[in-house]
Amino acid sequence: MTNFLILDGGMGRELKRIGAPFRQPEWSALAMMEAPEAVLAVHRAYVAAGAEVITTNSYALVPFHIGEERFANQGQILAGRAGDVARQAAGEADHQVRVAASLPPVCGSYRPDLFDPEEARRLLAPLIAGLSPEADLWLAETLSATEEARVIAAMLSDDDRPLWLSFTLEDGEPDAAETARLRSGERVETAVGLALDTGAQAILFNCSQPEVMAAAVRQARAEMARIGGVIAVGVYANAFPPQSKEATANETVLPIREDLDPGGYLTWASKWLEEGASIIGGCCGIGPEHISAIAASRAG
Repeated sequence: MTNFLILDGGMGRELKRIGAPFRQPEWSALAMMEAPEAVLAVHRAYVAAGAEVITTNSYALVPFHIGEERFANQGQILAGRAGDVARQAAGEADHQVRVAASLPPVCGSYRPDLFDPEEARRLLAPLIAGLSPEADLWLAETLSATEEARVIAAMLSDDDRPLWLSFTLEDGEPDAAETARLRSGERVETAVGLALDTGAQAILFNCSQPEVMAAAVRQARAEMARIGGVIAVGVYANAFPPQSKEATANETVLPIREDLDPGGYLTWASKWLEEGASIIGGCCGIGPEHISAIAASRAG
């Protein structure tokens, strides 16, 4: 395979698999509060598998998961802890590893209808402050609408570190025109235009099923060629069955598709690379063994 950058995989499912504290509603935030050593162990596993970028365990550090009172009192502290733990794992690595500070969709995953710009700014501010000391780059992820990305980009406009914008897509087979869309219904091309306008260094697609990703990469590359801008394109899919438009991410522990074992996922990753992706990783249900298979394919 051609050269590409390797991301890590999902955090929550891996914490659950290794026996870390894990329950609803806290999800992966519970280990950040009660067992940060388990979070460190997961980061280390991804580094050992070959990840060159590891993502802070800050996705669930929002009121939806930890409650408004705890967020107000501990949100920034927990975000700082997430950054510290990721930095420790990166510092121990025998290869260069960067820390991506995860900025989640604070008003609700998969729910563009719940997005409120003022509320988003209120909730993002302590996360940004807590994560900033250890962030090598900012990863605004699982964004359902360009409006979410626009708010984050504006908040980070004076920050010189790279900004990656990652969008989640409507699940299901692409239509006859093979057109992927954001969960808001917006076209991928609209997200590409926003990413270029805001100076983002990469546009990615995550937390959707593998089947919709190749079309998104193809559309992104075609739009860049049309308007004359070039940034990196990345993919990190999940291992869930298709989700309805009413679903909220991490609302329940979903089943994992049996066909998305490391070999099965690698087959999809190869297709994304063929379409022009240059950043590959995994989201929910994709673990260190998947990342190891991807790293081995690049080395071989």
